Amino acid sequence: MKAAHPEVVAANRVNPGETLRQARESNGWSLAEVALKLNLTSTSLANLEAGAFDKLPGHTFARGYIRAYAKLLGIDQAVLVQEFDQFTGTDSQGSNVHGLGRIEEPVRVSHTILRIVSLLLLIAVIGGGFVWWQDQTSQRTKDLTSNALEHVEVESADGTTQIHPLDEPEDQAVTEAQGTPQAPATTEQPAPQADITPAVTAAVPATPAAPVAPTPAPVVTAPVAPAAPVAAAPAAPALIAGDGHIQITFIADCWTQVTDGNGKVLFSGLKRKGDTLDQGGKPPLTLRLGYARGAQVAYNGQPVDVAPFTSGETARLKLGQ
Repeated sequence: MKAAHPEVVAANRVNPGETLRQARESNGWSLAEVALKLNLTSTSLANLEAGAFDKLPGHTFARGYIRAYAKLLGIDQAVLVQEFDQFTGTDSQGSNVHGLGRIEEPVRVSHTILRIVSLLLLIAVIGGGFVWWQDQTSQRTKDLTSNALEHVEVESADGTTQIHPLDEPEDQAVTEAQGTPQAPATTEQPAPQADITPAVTAAVPATPAAPVAPTPAPVVTAPVAPAAPVAAAPAAPALIAGDGHIQITFIADCWTQVTDGNGKVLFSGLKRKGDTLDQGGKPPLTLRLGYARGAQVAYNGQPVDVAPFTSGETARLKLGQ
C-alpha cells in the first residue's frame, strides 16, 4: 500500500483553534471574555485560535489549552486534541495535561492568602492607632486633673503673694517659714554708771579748818525699757443677712483659702493645729484645703464631709450653692 502524499496529508490537517473560534463566535462570546474565563491573555488565546502554537509555551501546554477551551464550549476534547496532534505532528501518548482551571488554582489560592494577610495587617495598624489615641487622650485628661490644684497662692507677711505646689509636703514648712514674722532681736544696754569722785578738802596748817558740810552722793537712775506693745485681738467678721458662715477647726497644720461668690478672697494662709477659722461672706463660698484631713468643716452650724471633694491630700468645695 502506498503512503499518502505529503501534500495530501497537509491538506487534511485541521486547525483545532479555528474550530474553537467558530464555536466561540456562535455563542456570542468575545475573545476577552473567553480569555478571562480561561485565565489566559487575549494574545495567547488569539495565537491558539490562529494555530500559531509555536508562540505558546510548548505543545504540552498548548494541548492543555485546547482541552480547557473545548470543555468551556462543550465540545468533545478528544477530537480536538487529535486534530491538534495531526496539525502539529506530535504524539499525545504519555501526555496528560490537566485543565487550565486546575493549573491556575494555586495562583488563585496564593492571591487569596495575600489579600487576607494584607487585610489583617491593615486591621492591626488601625487597631494600634486607635489604642494609641485612646492612651494619649487618657494621659491628657489625667494631666489636666492632676494640675487642677497643683499650685496655691499664699500671702506672706510682707504683703506679697507667692505660689507654692500642694503635692510636696515640705511646701507647708516653706510657707510656714515665709509667713511667720520673726521678732526683732533686742540688745540690753548696760545702765550707765555714775562717776562718783570723793571731795578732797585741803588742810591749812596755819589756820584752823572750818567745818565742811558733807557732799551728798549723786542719785543714779537706771533707764527703764519701754513696754512691749500689746497686739489687739482681731475682731470677728461682721455677718450680713444672707451671708454664708464657715467654721473650721484645725486638727493639723493646713493651708486654707476662702473665696466668696464674687471671687473675692476672704482668707488665705496657713492655719496651725488647734487654730479655728470663723469666716462669713456672700455665698456660694469656695473653700480650698491644702491638707483636707487636718480640717473639720461646718457651714451655717451644720458639719460638712469634705471626703467626696478630696483629691490626694487637697480638697476644693463650694458651700451654699
